[in-house]
Amino acid sequence: MKIDAETKMADAVAQIDDELANAAMVAAKDVLDIKEGESVLIITNPEPDVYAISQAMYDAAMELGGKPVIMIQPYKTQLDFAEPVVIGALGTIPDVAISLSAEKLGKDRDGMASPYVGKEGREYDHVFDFHYREKRMRSFWSPSISRQMFCKTVPIDYAKLRSDCASLKAVLDRAEECHVVTEKGMDLTIGLRGRKADSDDGDFRIAGKGGNLPAGEVYVSPELGSSSGLIVFDGSISATEGEIIIDEPIRATVEGNFVTRLDGGVEAQELEKALKLGEDNAMKLFEEGKFSREKAEEYAKNARNLGELGIGLNRKASIVGNMLEDEKVFSTCHIAIGANYDDDAKALIHLDGLIKEPTISVTYPDGSAETIMKNGALANKFSG
Repeated sequence: MKIDAETKMADAVAQIDDELANAAMVAAKDVLDIKEGESVLIITNPEPDVYAISQAMYDAAMELGGKPVIMIQPYKTQLDFAEPVVIGALGTIPDVAISLSAEKLGKDRDGMASPYVGKEGREYDHVFDFHYREKRMRSFWSPSISRQMFCKTVPIDYAKLRSDCASLKAVLDRAEECHVVTEKGMDLTIGLRGRKADSDDGDFRIAGKGGNLPAGEVYVSPELGSSSGLIVFDGSISATEGEIIIDEPIRATVEGNFVTRLDGGVEAQELEKALKLGEDNAMKLFEEGKFSREKAEEYAKNARNLGELGIGLNRKASIVGNMLEDEKVFSTCHIAIGANYDDDAKALIHLDGLIKEPTISVTYPDGSAETIMKNGALANKFSG
């Protein structure tokens, strides 16, 4: 197996062509703005596509005068722990940290047991989040990225994307409430009081900035306890063994910000299985002595929490059955079940589900309302 993995990686590197090299340089220069002498940590797996992209990023960083290092760890799912040496390397606080994983970077065992504490008392259960959100490094992360996706969706018009993202972020930051409906029966109200949106706009040029590549979404954590109604997932959905392109829509009933019922076909059954696994694995950590009972019950409960509302804005992305790209598709939004990005609803899972051609409106504190997307078409005033 070792020889096979090494052979596959060698073959992948041999196939770095101009298209991949160009996309990597766009990421290194236009997205990250890597400078002379900066340390660049690239974490990857021995899988051909992610390793080839990692090598292309290494080459681009070297060309720009950076000091890159590649670390290769075994394949990790979102329920696995990262290797201790990877966590240790992130603890050195590189100027740039890049995660190019076949699925996930992996959780931080020590951070989950004893969270890192930031300057304002905010707790983090992963060293990566700690240094990134405390503005000590900049980053991009690309879980389950493929070579084709990287080459197609990374070289884009970042000026336009950043303009679109800034416009929608400003709206969501002001809004008290968001309403999402579709012609397939979705009717969901999400509270946004006290929340600020994040932009995955591909502008990761200063410490504290980062996001996915491919970039292209604005996303926000719903106000705790605020969401109610019905979600109709009809694009794709994250499940235990990867993403599923949805044939029969999944209907998720939401009460008090938690999914209380799922209806549909095999896709709904697979989502239920993934949610149950998130609950069971949280309690397993208690049984193993890694979590207190209170903490395990909190993580288990939040496996059904609404953790994110996101709006896709990458015009080169398409629904391919890989959520890294799917959630960036223009004319869609996505709802995640599980952990949120404000870290006040912690869970072991974060499962995104795509909704096609939504109508999205917001309500402001003065009671006025505004439609930002109509049947998937972004309102003119919000498009850069």
